[in-house]
Amino acid sequence: MRQVPHPTADELTLVAVMAALSDPVRIGLARVLSDGRERGWGELRAPVAKSTLSHHLKVLRDAGVTRTRQEGTRCYVVLRRADLDRRFPGLLDAVLTAADGEGVGDQVGLAGRR
Repeated sequence: MRQVPHPTADELTLVAVMAALSDPVRIGLARVLSDGRERGWGELRAPVAKSTLSHHLKVLRDAGVTRTRQEGTRCYVVLRRADLDRRFPGLLDAVLTAADGEGVGDQVGLAGRR
């Protein structure tokens, strides 16, 4: 099984995290993952092509916002809340609260749910 590279918690940078969260689809993905559950990529619904969704997930992973785990042919993703909160206290909650209040990322959800 191929190991997917992730930055360590100490390697997270504010600029990379903010850049990753600068897109409505990526904010929506963070909102969906904010429940702390690991999700299979197939569970995620977004108004973009699968290749574009894959790109958004890679941007989040490369910035350290999410952690991806590959199991056979399936990929799973989880929000790195503890690492983000330790490195940038309150940042993630502020972004998610503001996004929720403005409806940013509302178009992203879980397959089978509206």
